[in-house]
This record gives sequence, C-alpha cells and structure tokens, in this order.
Amino acid sequence: QVQLKESGGDSVQAGESLTLTCIASIADHRSRCMGWFRQVPGKGREAVASIASNGITYYVDSVKGRFTISKDNARNTVYLQMNSLKPEDTAVYYCAKAADCGWLLPTPLRNYNNWGQGTQVTVSS
Repeated sequence: QVQLKESGGDSVQAGESLTLTCIASIADHRSRCMGWFRQVPGKGREAVASIASNGITYYVDSVKGRFTISKDNARNTVYLQMNSLKPEDTAVYYCAKAADCGWLLPTPLRNYNNWGQGTQVTVSS
C-alpha cells in the first residue's frame, strides 16, 4: 500500500503564501490522478485541485489564479502552491490518489482510494 504524507501546513497572515507537499512512499504507476482536498470542522471534504498523468489540472473556482498544483514524478511528489491566502482557505488539507481523474471534473471523491493524514493551514486576517 502506497502511503501519502502531506507537509507544509502552517499559520500565516492573509496575503502570504505556502507550498504544500505530498510525498508517496513508493512510485504507483496505477494511480494516474492526484488531488488536493480541504476540510473544515462540520463540513464535507472539498476538492481543491487535481492533476492527471497527462498534466490536465482542475481547480475549484475559489482558488483559481491563486493556487497551482504540480507534480514531480521522479520524486513521487505533488505540490500545491498557495498564494494570496485568505482566511477562508483555513482548513486541513489532504492529498489523495485515484486510478484516473476521468473526464468529468472534479473527480468524484469516491474515486480516490488512498489518502494522506492531512496538514493544517491556518490563515489569519
């Protein structure tokens, strides 16, 4: 079983930037889709961004133009660059793997079968 581990969460001021990192314990060529999600207490997990093996990306409207997802296959790593952070970005951020992102985005939550433990991002105004 591939293990995913997120890092990079922190407490920052509004307008600042953070880069989240998700490292997979081993290469997993069967999983061609990586996603970043976030969750706040009392709410469901929200898809933030995803990237397919062919490079196609998805972003939720609220982060478009501010967040960038990227991957480094050689390092089994996916990144989420977050700029111009807002208090509403405060959440626990998770990375996850799916066999395929599919054509209908965002990829349904149920398609993701491997999740990390999450990293806390707190943005103060």
